[in-house]
Amino acid sequence: MLGQIEINADGRIRDKVQAAIDRLQMFCPEEGYYVAFSGGKDSQCVYHLCKMAGVKFDAHYNVTSVDPPELIRFIRKNYPDVEWEFPRDKDGRVVTMWNLIPRKQMPPTRLARYCCEWFKESSGRHRVTVTGVRWAESARRAANHGAVDIFGKPKKTKAAAENIGADYKVNQRGSVIMNVDNDEARRMVELCYRTQKTLVNPIIDWEEEDVWEFLNSNGIEHCCLYDQGKKRIGCIGCPMNPAAAAELEMYPAYKRNYIRAFDRMLENNRKSGIKSTKDWSSGEAVMEWWLGGREANQNAADT
Repeated sequence: MLGQIEINADGRIRDKVQAAIDRLQMFCPEEGYYVAFSGGKDSQCVYHLCKMAGVKFDAHYNVTSVDPPELIRFIRKNYPDVEWEFPRDKDGRVVTMWNLIPRKQMPPTRLARYCCEWFKESSGRHRVTVTGVRWAESARRAANHGAVDIFGKPKKTKAAAENIGADYKVNQRGSVIMNVDNDEARRMVELCYRTQKTLVNPIIDWEEEDVWEFLNSNGIEHCCLYDQGKKRIGCIGCPMNPAAAAELEMYPAYKRNYIRAFDRMLENNRKSGIKSTKDWSSGEAVMEWWLGGREANQNAADT
């Protein structure tokens, strides 16, 4: 576990695993945590850390309808206790990518990621949610996430943080990010979590090698897609994935489903009188446009 031991600036030795366990034990509410579980390596870490910490929790997998089948099989086999959550509209109907695209009347893009809102961000309401978010994943996460994030009423949460002298900052969305784990901070979270959406990110400061060391040293099996070269596992065709075109060739059934959804989207647009500025004559044409910019970016990165 050498990679998970670090020496602070003041010379003190810090165990990242123990620090994560301490965070989980510090902020656990009476009803237990809602653990956001995707089946990826980071969410595996927080799931097993919750077990090691002895905290009460229930883990939930949000069904996106576009996750790789290998990942779905892995979750079913290795984590049978994880609850599967199907997003539903106000009438109780299950929402999938295939009926969401026609409803939104546009493809999901880097700037219009409505799919994340439906499939990822709506879960865990009114619960203290544990995530596998890490600073090392992206600069945006480093800027907008800490060990504890509190969303909802920034004036109240900022005032509470100031009253207890907690180390915090405010992100671009006006939410409070706390970075110090102490008893005073815990009292603040207990005061606010019932009216806010609170995220606890116990491995926020872990590097990728820390994640793999934790899983491997504890004999925890991971999804086979990592062994096939995947660095991150996510939705097939994700607008944020520059290699989506190649990925869709690996999963032709998903590509066909996207094209069918685009065809239904165009039909809905025609019925609504919506005229596109794009040359979208068919679902195939939408697919070509949808992947075109990402393919160009990927080719440029590969040269």
